[in-house]
Amino acid sequence: MKSFLFLLATSLLGSLSATENPNIVFILADDLGIGDVNCYGGDRCLIDTPNIDALAASGLRFTDAHVNASICGPTRRALMTGRYNWRFGRYVKGGPWGFVGPRPNTENFTLGKLLKRAGYHTGYVGKWHLGTIMTTTDGKNQGPENVDYSQPLLYGPKQFGFDESFILPGSLDMYPYAYARNHVWQGEVTAQKGWSAFNRVGPAAEDFEDHEVLETFYREAESYLDQRSANDPFFLFLSLTAPHTPTSPGEKWQGKSELGVYGDFVMEVDHAVERVMNALKAKGLDENTLILFASDHGPAPYSGNTLKATPGQIQRLEEVGHYPSGPYRGYKFSFYEGGLRVPFIAHWPGVIPKGTTCDSLVGLCDLMATFADLTDQELGGNEAPDSISFAPLLRDPNGKATRTNLVMESTMHFAIREGDWKLCLSPASGITALSENGVGNDPLPEEAWRKALKRFGGKPTDADLLQTPFVQLYNLASDPGETNDLADAHPDRVVQLVALLQEQVKNGRSTPGPKLENDKQVLIVNPNDRRLPAILKELPREPK
Repeated sequence: MKSFLFLLATSLLGSLSATENPNIVFILADDLGIGDVNCYGGDRCLIDTPNIDALAASGLRFTDAHVNASICGPTRRALMTGRYNWRFGRYVKGGPWGFVGPRPNTENFTLGKLLKRAGYHTGYVGKWHLGTIMTTTDGKNQGPENVDYSQPLLYGPKQFGFDESFILPGSLDMYPYAYARNHVWQGEVTAQKGWSAFNRVGPAAEDFEDHEVLETFYREAESYLDQRSANDPFFLFLSLTAPHTPTSPGEKWQGKSELGVYGDFVMEVDHAVERVMNALKAKGLDENTLILFASDHGPAPYSGNTLKATPGQIQRLEEVGHYPSGPYRGYKFSFYEGGLRVPFIAHWPGVIPKGTTCDSLVGLCDLMATFADLTDQELGGNEAPDSISFAPLLRDPNGKATRTNLVMESTMHFAIREGDWKLCLSPASGITALSENGVGNDPLPEEAWRKALKRFGGKPTDADLLQTPFVQLYNLASDPGETNDLADAHPDRVVQLVALLQEQVKNGRSTPGPKLENDKQVLIVNPNDRRLPAILKELPREPK
């Protein structure tokens, strides 16, 4: 009887907590592999991540969480809007690297706007990479030589529904190297700087230093949280620039990891959780705050302990026993699990059971529907068309899965998941053909396409490119490492998954609701694939 009463009381307390709109903090790492986190990587992880591990131990660890793309911008658009990235049109009014312009309609309905509608104060700190419009001196598209840094941004976090913001426009190795606070540039942007990795030299603030960026973001996050009160719910999006290149740990973190500088940088990422938790506790806000931690995709194959971006160098870490992709195949840019399956942890005292795991499929594009669910906001028929709430799983991690399929993409190709089955629409790893940055993602396009074309024995049509030998099919329940291609053995499953993808493209949504239009024509077969047979004839073969 006592046991029953205890369970009843616990259940009621959980229900009461869940009726209050929680504060929400979402921490997003950049290029962090699932195997870089100790509570996921285990013995195959040689980096200490005590704060992320503690967050999982006191909350919920998702084991089948995925991003919608294995590259930064597309992932961020999908999670910010609840809409698959490939439904949006092309960039406009932009230039290279951090000067990238917006994609039309990405600002129409966002996490920031949803939570403002629910009465939240909204803040964004960190890497932006969702497009900006800058004032230029010549009226032309923004670029390295014509931005007027005395004038504020014309388009950025404000248009996405954020009350306060402190951002870097792109990644840490993408100029301009300068912060913008509430759209106003900070410091004198009159220098020319570049960093390790790709050494992209471009406009920079005079006092901007790469190894100080994470610490700067942590202080800004603390400042934002310090201004909050228990009476007004808030949403903080903390978007880190690490461990994305350049590998630039702060001075306090240099030499901390036995693995080397890559490990140092990951340890500084882990510190984000500690800083946020301490700031929340200092204000007495920790008990009713939902904290989410994730990465935007898998680790970069050119990253490691050599500061210069080096093709395939991530495998040097594996040789000494650290596996950034964990037990999974592939890295950033690919459509394999190492590029798409990410660490995802949720912590909410009194609601989420401590030390639990959830094996259900979830996507980061599901944040929108989940936040709407938690704050009693009804989504309109054209809002978040690819987002499915996982709120029930926060309370009952072993409950019925809310998502059954998910569309993902590499830099070039689609992948679609349904249940345990995953179809990849290329015979290669999905990376951009002939790109050195993707080296390490095997097989490389030239090798895989030559083999597939030889086996096919002719010039393939678009319909041919949607079946074996030009696709790959895996059962992730029996083969999580994607080593056994079952496309030949299950052609019916290939047809079924292709049809599901075609239906979701045609309907403009993957959730129930009125049919919508995509912002552009969406081609399931990549146009470059049609040209590959001719391109490969002109390329010399690799020496045996």
